[in-house]
Amino acid sequence: MIYQSYQRYTNWVDSVRQFSDVTQKYSRSWLDQTGVKSIPHLDAHYEQLTFLRFSHTRPDFKINVATDASGVEHEVIERRVHASAFCGLQHFKKRGVEGEPKILLVAPMSGHFATLLAGTVRTLLQDHEVYLTDWFNIRDVAPECGTFDLDAYATHIVEFMRWIGPGAHLMGVCQPTVACLVAAAVMAEDKDPCQPLSLTLMAGPVDARINPTKVNELATEKPFEWFEKKLISTVPQHFAGGGRRVYPGFLQLTAFMSMNTKRHAESFKNMYAYRVSGQDARADVIRDFYEEYFAIMDLSADFYLETIKKVFQEYDLPRGLMTYKGCPINLAAIRKPFLLTVEGERDDICGIGQTLAAQDLCSGLPGWKKSHHLQAGVGHYGVFNGKKWESQIYPVVRNHIQSV
Repeated sequence: MIYQSYQRYTNWVDSVRQFSDVTQKYSRSWLDQTGVKSIPHLDAHYEQLTFLRFSHTRPDFKINVATDASGVEHEVIERRVHASAFCGLQHFKKRGVEGEPKILLVAPMSGHFATLLAGTVRTLLQDHEVYLTDWFNIRDVAPECGTFDLDAYATHIVEFMRWIGPGAHLMGVCQPTVACLVAAAVMAEDKDPCQPLSLTLMAGPVDARINPTKVNELATEKPFEWFEKKLISTVPQHFAGGGRRVYPGFLQLTAFMSMNTKRHAESFKNMYAYRVSGQDARADVIRDFYEEYFAIMDLSADFYLETIKKVFQEYDLPRGLMTYKGCPINLAAIRKPFLLTVEGERDDICGIGQTLAAQDLCSGLPGWKKSHHLQAGVGHYGVFNGKKWESQIYPVVRNHIQSV
């Protein structure tokens, strides 16, 4: 009944938001007719009300222009070039620019849409042609399309790398670092000509036993059966994916927000204060972040439960127990790509050392093919978005790719 209760709440909140929107429009119209300026406190109040609910629709990437290394602006062409029932392969390219390295950027399937990486894509476009896994909301995927689990996740990476062709680079942000390693190992053992030239793993739980965070502790303090019994719900029948078992996105986001309640409350307080004081640019930054952050998607129950069990409870990958379609995964088979691991000093999602663990696990790679970057002063999100990502982390990533 979790999903049904949430849907009833959402329907009620929608009516409140619609009333707020209509009231705001009439208020502004009346004030305009009387020649009185809109009241800042009232506008700020209405804006706060717009964030009463989550959205289940993917926002636009809003990447229309990219600046190259010389400071020249180029129009960006965005199009979907390939797709499965569960994911689209989104392609971003500067118009008229050819011959740049191609990157497959694998977005996390963690309750948010791939647009969470829009800033990452925008920065990468300075020097690269970018392909992105644009995961679909599983509640919109008909049950007859089949199941989606960890194997399916890795399969998508393999198939997308093959679609892009030889000579591409692979980058995983957060959760997909595990699947990227699995895909790289599978392709290595198959001697696939489309193996990545470089592998960049950023802030991911390769070995969640190391420096466990609150997220890791939450995954281990309850038995596996608890997650299946308490957190899995069924999509209501009026959606395309009606009947699917899912881990609802609203539960995932609520869990993340509960870990930083004070910080989020302070952000909304600041947005209100900035709007009232006329600092619209600063208020817009906060608003834009939450418009993206509150756009959520459900996770397949099979994928979520396997991730809890194999990644966060039993640590299959670092213990050498991970399988793909029933066959053991051999990370030592990875010999072709140059490996870069990136972590954030203040990451409260993936502790320091969890991503670095990939360096030892990929024992088939010589030391000169491995590098690591620990970024001071950034949390989880800051590893792949924001000023330090752009000015300090991205140059390391760019040099890593260009050195191949």
